[in-house]
Amino acid sequence: MLNGTFFSRRQMLQSTACGFGGLALAELVHAAANPEAIRLPGMIPKAKRVIFLFMAGGPSQLDLFDPKEFIREKHGQTIDSPLRPEVIQIGTEKYLALGAMAPVRPRGDSGLMISDLMPHLSSIADDICLLRGMTADNPQHASATNQFHTGVFTEVRPSMGAWISYGLGTENQDLPSFISIHAPGVRTYGSGFLPAAHQGTPLTVPLNDQTLPIDNLRNVSPSEVIQRRRLDMTRRLNQRLIDDLHGDRNMEGMIENMELAFRMQTTTPQLVDLSKETQDTLDLYGVGSGRASDKHGRACLLARKLSESGVRFVQVTMDGWDHHGDIRGNLPRLCDQTDQPVAGLIKDLKRRGLLDDTLVLWSGEFGRTPWSQDLSGTAPIDTHGREHQPESFCAWMAGGGVKSGFTWGETDHMGYNVIAGRVHIHDLHATMLHLLGIDHTQLTWPHLGRDFRLTDVHGSVINEILA
Repeated sequence: MLNGTFFSRRQMLQSTACGFGGLALAELVHAAANPEAIRLPGMIPKAKRVIFLFMAGGPSQLDLFDPKEFIREKHGQTIDSPLRPEVIQIGTEKYLALGAMAPVRPRGDSGLMISDLMPHLSSIADDICLLRGMTADNPQHASATNQFHTGVFTEVRPSMGAWISYGLGTENQDLPSFISIHAPGVRTYGSGFLPAAHQGTPLTVPLNDQTLPIDNLRNVSPSEVIQRRRLDMTRRLNQRLIDDLHGDRNMEGMIENMELAFRMQTTTPQLVDLSKETQDTLDLYGVGSGRASDKHGRACLLARKLSESGVRFVQVTMDGWDHHGDIRGNLPRLCDQTDQPVAGLIKDLKRRGLLDDTLVLWSGEFGRTPWSQDLSGTAPIDTHGREHQPESFCAWMAGGGVKSGFTWGETDHMGYNVIAGRVHIHDLHATMLHLLGIDHTQLTWPHLGRDFRLTDVHGSVINEILA
């Protein structure tokens, strides 16, 4: 084990001897001293980095990607409940079928189904791999979000970004290996029991020059020389404490993070500056004064810049998808805010030659029911919303070694149960790691007397979606 990594010394020397991965022995030695040094993948990777677009709240798959003729025909009528009799869902007692908010049509040469609410995404249908059989285990937002990000919905565990940072390290020593833009909570970017260096760095997209994207990013010292002296003194004091304790993993991680923070104060301000982007690029993402897509456009553009600069895992959270009421009015607004930035990101990666080795994932924590929810009990059906549904939902991936213009998974006639192509969260995580060149069963860390991993004791690679 090399500084916590999951490759044996023998594996690394053998791989280096045959030139695998292009790593020299000196780089492997450097990895022992730096927990974020570039790591040697366990398999030949198809992707080098990940951009995770998290639609917090639970997008409605029936309205966006998986229309059901049965539900359309039964709109406003009572349908049989597939739930167990003891399951109670507030506001759904009538089980009224709720048809799609807009037509969902075949797009591109592939015929991939996408709603009219997403015209920009429809234009790149042949670049994405749609998963229509996703499933999770918990119907509550916080728990489901934790499971999607960490593999479990109860205990505190490392997030998938932290696991990927641990497994692969960073390609840029002046930047973190994991950055979370508009993070929905610390557990979604936390490092858990992994070394602290692998925790994600939360970032807020600056909307003006006075807003700092990362806390304490601006150097308050009179000069860089003085800042360096202060940091060196702090490092000496911390190292003295580590020596007294005969080693402390968390303290060592703090020292590395302080050094990284010092380097970031020089490099990051220029990186997050979007003023030097061309007007064509800004227009591609929908960045502009007064546009509904401006906030998310800036976030997606920044995700591209960070990924291009060597950050292994970038997460962008776009919230507001929790439509318990008036989904007919609210869903189009969310699509208007996110559709162009998301599609713009894929187009930009593709034209820069980055899409082939960048894995993009789009998903919420779960989906929504095909029957309506009326919290008032008296509202007309056109103002109803939808309840949570972890039993089935849709996600999509692009680039990074997955099939393009491909649909995998199928749900029943009402869009509730998965009947083919089931993909559990553990399977998704296993597949992502596989595409990054990592065997999910081997990426482990010893904790509380046993080896833990992102997929726990579950997960299978979905070979059918691999290009």
